[in-house]
Amino acid sequence: MPDNSAILYAATINGDGSGTRLSQDEASSHARDDGLAWVHLDGRHPDTRSWIETELDYLDPLAIDALLAEETRPRLVEFERGALLILRGVNLNQDAQPEDMVSIRLWVDAHRIVSVQLRTLKAVRDIQDRLEAGNGPKHSGDFVASLSARLFERMEPVMTDLHVALDDVEEEVMDSPSVEERQTIVTLRRQAIIFRRYFAPQRDVVAQLRALDFAWIDVPAKRRLQENLDRITRYLEDLDAIRERAQIVKDELANALADRMNKTLYVLSLVAAIFLPLGFLTGLLGINVGGMPGADSGAAFWIVTGLMAAIGACQVMFFRLMKWL
Repeated sequence: MPDNSAILYAATINGDGSGTRLSQDEASSHARDDGLAWVHLDGRHPDTRSWIETELDYLDPLAIDALLAEETRPRLVEFERGALLILRGVNLNQDAQPEDMVSIRLWVDAHRIVSVQLRTLKAVRDIQDRLEAGNGPKHSGDFVASLSARLFERMEPVMTDLHVALDDVEEEVMDSPSVEERQTIVTLRRQAIIFRRYFAPQRDVVAQLRALDFAWIDVPAKRRLQENLDRITRYLEDLDAIRERAQIVKDELANALADRMNKTLYVLSLVAAIFLPLGFLTGLLGINVGGMPGADSGAAFWIVTGLMAAIGACQVMFFRLMKWL
């Protein structure tokens, strides 16, 4: 496709796993005939809306708005001729954060698939490569099942990374807790919350899609959708477990830091208790008034020093006897 085209990719789906690449003009003509064609559009291109309104003139304006909306949550809306489908995937683009979820918006019916992206999705490239290799989707239902499967499969490494990162933090907290680990725990928990916010409605979308009574969603496609539903359900359970573990680790870290602070304060309190009578004694003997005993004696200093040492030793013995040391 030309660089200035709203169409990023277009191909026929031939029913045997292969696809035939289409030009821009061919894509427009195939979008209106009875064959199955897939057109992938750039949602940020200024001509995308006009292309959809022209080639899919039967679409409800609300459906067009949903296809081009800047931000949207996963959902499915059933229409008489097809379904509007919005899915999310982890952001695996370079220099991007995985929790900055990317979306794919789809209009799917028996004869056409129109997808819209605002940012690059690797799952879409996977479908393109499989069509060109001859082992791609064979019909609309197979396309949706394959695309959702690729989206969900790419979530697996991210989930594994979350588990590994939390394991590492938990080990650090057990071995040598520090304040710096608190921010790591907060970040992991925030990521789990963000992923769950999008995964939960996505599970509902797949469940609703599997229940649709369209001829193009056949039994094998429903079976694959069930597998995708089981996978996303497992992810949600893992995210709940990560959130709970992160909270437990955070509590353990807070307790460890509190124990360390209490021990420090305890030691300082004992030191202060030892020096309290000694400080009182030196303060009393250091007042600059007449009549101080021993002021004229050369041995007075050593007597007072010995007395203070004896008092300190007695205090230490008392603390040990009381098991405070």
